[in-house]
Amino acid sequence: MSITFSNPDGVAAPGSRYAHAALVEGPHRRLVVSGQIGVAPDGSIAPTGEAQIDQVLDNLGAILAAHGMGPANIVKLGVFLTDRALIPAWRQQRERLLGSHAPASTLLVVAGLADPRFLVEVEAEAVA
Repeated sequence: MSITFSNPDGVAAPGSRYAHAALVEGPHRRLVVSGQIGVAPDGSIAPTGEAQIDQVLDNLGAILAAHGMGPANIVKLGVFLTDRALIPAWRQQRERLLGSHAPASTLLVVAGLADPRFLVEVEAEAVA
């Protein structure tokens, strides 16, 4: 078994000491994706919760693609929203990424994230 940590192109560099993804390879490949926030590759933060959801899903898609995977490889999502009113937008945009694919998922409404400008964070695990 080997583990490779990565910060793929197409996603802003991590804000502190962590990797965006950990790829575990052996008989199967397992990708563990750090919580993605609404930060674009240029470092700008999307201004609204809905726009942050879009950016989070774009980031997640870029990380999956960088590891030869796609949405169908996702087996688990962890979703953190700072406002319950974002749940319908999350569900609608989740369908844009996943279509009919329905991985295991946990959704939490939290008091806040690492930076008060962050309204959404999504972590994922994928296998291939």
